[in-house]
Amino acid sequence: PTGPSHRVFDRRGRTSAMIVAATTQAVALGGARAVLRGRRLPSNRGSSKVIQKAPAVKPRRNAVVTSASAIGTNLTTWLLRQEMERKIDGELAVVLSSVSIACKRIASLVQKAGISGMTGVAGAVNVQGEDQKKLDVVSNEIFCEVLRTSGRTGVIASEEEDTPVAVEETYNGNYVVVFDPLDGSSNIDAAVSTGSIFGVYLSDQSCVPDWGADDEGVVQEKCITNVCQPGNNLLAAGYCMYSSSTILVLTVGHGVYGFTLDPSIGEFVLSHEDVKIPEKGKIYSFNEGNYVNWEPGLKEYMDALKKGGHTEDSKPYSARYIGSLVGDFHRTMLYGGIYGYPGDAKNANGKLRLLYECAPMSFIAEQAGGMGSTGRGRVLDIRPEEVHQRVPFYTGSREEVQYLESFLQEA
Repeated sequence: PTGPSHRVFDRRGRTSAMIVAATTQAVALGGARAVLRGRRLPSNRGSSKVIQKAPAVKPRRNAVVTSASAIGTNLTTWLLRQEMERKIDGELAVVLSSVSIACKRIASLVQKAGISGMTGVAGAVNVQGEDQKKLDVVSNEIFCEVLRTSGRTGVIASEEEDTPVAVEETYNGNYVVVFDPLDGSSNIDAAVSTGSIFGVYLSDQSCVPDWGADDEGVVQEKCITNVCQPGNNLLAAGYCMYSSSTILVLTVGHGVYGFTLDPSIGEFVLSHEDVKIPEKGKIYSFNEGNYVNWEPGLKEYMDALKKGGHTEDSKPYSARYIGSLVGDFHRTMLYGGIYGYPGDAKNANGKLRLLYECAPMSFIAEQAGGMGSTGRGRVLDIRPEEVHQRVPFYTGSREEVQYLESFLQEA
């Protein structure tokens, strides 16, 4: 039967139009393959000619093969890609996703602090004897909540807590997370940059509490043992800066990546891909108000910077100091230079904590091609002797940190 309401099908169920299209495509593909193989092709005039292969072009030695940029990818998709590439597992992806949720919540509180009564002190002091700001307390509660309920953490340790805390057996997981929930909180009342810092370790199975047999003292001792790991054991680390924009900087041991919070969709979006700290930079970030209390070698170093340092020109270095580790570190990572919080006559080991601040930031710095040092050794090599241990801290461009070490190691 023929007519507009009837179609002719072959035995494979194809209509005549489909057959014509398939034939045309097959001829085109066959011709293309023949061209690539140097076959003789029939011409419209009945003659034939040989189509030669184009000579292979050898890549230059200096040629760099680049992959498509992932800029604009949201954090969730990025984490899934890391899992597909076996750089992390699904459990760690959940932990990092939970941290990002905490950062979003804290960012919202920081932005509204001045109009929601969240400025000022909370009326208590932390284990280091420092006055706790209201946002210190709330930020700590947020981090603890999201990490406990993630179901992937076994022990969490906060700068604001006296001791590490074992996660309830119901939610117990394989990771240890250490964090400073709100670094630079003294700047909150002045609306200056603040941030959160975190690090993730794999739990030492020999130190996992036995909830059925261990008493509270044994559980606490095992938690401390689980937390006091050298920075070399870090699986992931990062920080979130709350400033003119909210930026989450993260490493899982394969480079450093920065994600900016897009408030219109409530997602962190990749904005800084494979960040590298410049090899050198003429910016230093130290609190020179403590100069009189510094050791002689450090004073000599600071004087040298003002005369041009190790560079060929005699132009002095520029001083930039916010007073927030996250803000100063972020600028140093992007522009180069050096950040330092040294020990002095009043505080021999400085004020920065090894577990919550120095080790995670050193891990990030090294992944970006920089360094993290105590002035006399690598920060990541230090095994903590106590949870709230402090160490002198210098980080930034490799050449700049090495230049500082040359003054301190000779002293």
